[in-house]
Amino acid sequence: MALLEVNHLSISFGGLRAVDDLSFSIEKGELYGLIGPNGAGKTTVFNLLTGVYSPTEGIIKLGDTDITGKKTIDINKEGIARTFQNIRLFGKMSVIDNVKVALNNSSEFYYGSLHGILHTPKYHRIEKALEKRALELLEVFDLDKERDVLASNLPYGKQRKLEIARAMATEPKLLLLDEPAAGMNPNETAELMNTISLIRSKFGMTILLIEHDMKLVSGICERLTVLNFGKVLKQGETKTVLNDPEVIKAYIGE
Repeated sequence: MALLEVNHLSISFGGLRAVDDLSFSIEKGELYGLIGPNGAGKTTVFNLLTGVYSPTEGIIKLGDTDITGKKTIDINKEGIARTFQNIRLFGKMSVIDNVKVALNNSSEFYYGSLHGILHTPKYHRIEKALEKRALELLEVFDLDKERDVLASNLPYGKQRKLEIARAMATEPKLLLLDEPAAGMNPNETAELMNTISLIRSKFGMTILLIEHDMKLVSGICERLTVLNFGKVLKQGETKTVLNDPEVIKAYIGE
């Protein structure tokens, strides 16, 4: 059974059909790409999957659960986390505190306001466990040495990695990465590819990726959906799709 199933998904803004009858599915553990020219509707799809928008038509299922039109916080609790085109870290907080904020979403690390005010043994026990878990995640992303650095003071590539680490802290079943290589130089992009491959192998993570860097897409994605003007242009295995004349034409014109 697919981890994510999207069936006949559509949304209109006024007279504009931003996403039009989109269907695709992602298997558990798969690394799937959603690509297309600027304005094709890719980020709108992410906003539909994460509850920012409610679809005009269609159904979204995560495993056996229908998440269509649910609130963002409820969809996150069901198991979808995302990053954004524009980095949205807490810039004035430390690297480790950015991860701790996301971990606090888990009931495992909840101790209640009274324990927090009185600094009870339960508070100290959970805070210690929280610190340990946050450091374990930072080590995966090779950010543990910067644990006390303000997020805004990290180099751009490491800020991207921290954003992914923070998303992973919510323990998602499906991770949505929205143009993670945007603004990166070739060395940072290569490191990002290794990071994505690492979290997939280490955590068995299922990943849906929006990206314009075709070298990255061809290097890590197994299957693709290509959108153009909100409609599916092509779907299938990455190599076949990227060599399709219609896809090439959509990207570079006649």
